[in-house]
Amino acid sequence: MRLFRAVTVACAAAMAISACAPGQPADEPAAAGPQQIDWASFRGQTLDYLYFTDGPDEAATRAVIDRFTQETGSTVNLQIVPFADLERTLQGRIGSGTPPHVARVQTWSPYADSLVDLKTYFGPDYPQQFTPGPAAAAQAPDGRMLGAPNDLTMNGPFVNVDAFNRAGIPLPTAQDPWTWDEMVAAATAVQQANGMESAIAIDKSGHRLSTVLSAFGTALIGQDGKEALDPAKAEAALNSLNGLVQSGAILKDFWLEQGSRYRGANEQFLAQQVPVYLSGNWQVGQFAQNATFQWAAVPNACGERCGGFPGGKYLVAFSESSNPALGAAFVEWMNRAEAQRAMSEQSFWLPTRRDLVESGITYPSRTEDMGVFLADVAVTPEDTYAANGSPAFNGSARLFVEEISKLFAGQQDAATTVTAVKTGVAELVEQTS
Repeated sequence: MRLFRAVTVACAAAMAISACAPGQPADEPAAAGPQQIDWASFRGQTLDYLYFTDGPDEAATRAVIDRFTQETGSTVNLQIVPFADLERTLQGRIGSGTPPHVARVQTWSPYADSLVDLKTYFGPDYPQQFTPGPAAAAQAPDGRMLGAPNDLTMNGPFVNVDAFNRAGIPLPTAQDPWTWDEMVAAATAVQQANGMESAIAIDKSGHRLSTVLSAFGTALIGQDGKEALDPAKAEAALNSLNGLVQSGAILKDFWLEQGSRYRGANEQFLAQQVPVYLSGNWQVGQFAQNATFQWAAVPNACGERCGGFPGGKYLVAFSESSNPALGAAFVEWMNRAEAQRAMSEQSFWLPTRRDLVESGITYPSRTEDMGVFLADVAVTPEDTYAANGSPAFNGSARLFVEEISKLFAGQQDAATTVTAVKTGVAELVEQTS
């Protein structure tokens, strides 16, 4: 199935990726930076690629890597680590002087001093291959491009359609989305009608919580890069979430276990123990494979504003690896149009390249669900892209989880939580600017 009608691009679908000459793809500009890539020199070399997987992207990644190997004659050692261990693993390897050549990361800023500036290999115009938001977020304030945007993500809710049907509760549409209160009421009614464990599940993630903040009209960090949390709006959002936790509509134990570490709630949704699950488009692939019930993605609930919260992944090359040129070349190759198209199609990713956004992506199934996420991209507020791209966002998100867990545990009230988050985010912005 095709979400948008594909158009012809150079090195088109009719040609296998392996048909493109290494270093001289028809749909890519020639390297224009001061350092040139000698693709022939990679034959017989081995590249370490530190990776975390969201599920179906692993098989797609291995398939695309096989094509890279066929083209270049180099071997890729795919090293998969849990997402929760990614930053600790990378910092440890950087500290020991043994960084991988390339890593897939959610944010490049913790490793900024150890990364290759991709512009030095692929020229100052390389960022223009990507859509503006991800391209801007890939560059440091001094203009260095320290990562290539590999995929765009969009937060949003999934619903158990069977459970909603049994309860006789209608689903929202793009033309008539839920308000925040309507979503809570509908989820609670469906939970009670089906005897489910809870009404709403949200990944234990400051990124996902930022979706709730945005619905209430605020964000941790503003477009100017400064701390921007509106106290009144944030307190309203936190009071709503805390009310759901204290009533049992959201599982308290889920948020109080394992400190501030990330935890997905996908298992609870797949076990049919919750009718509404706030996560993101990366779950489409695994739900398509594993769900034993009817499910669907629905538009984010609207509060003061609509839309979700964006994210994405970057591929970064490490300057202290044994062959930084090979790392940079792999990053560039994995983000060529055909490679990124293959990954998006097979992994239900949203592309970051301008040409792929214009031409569209063919998904093998669940086209309507991916369309829901794409539609929310268009209505997601601009300041959320800036917030997610800030070097201070990752730390701020972890801080947010730590402080809201204290609220859920009854250790502090919403006003105190907001004050602690504002103070902590301001300090993190100062430290990273």
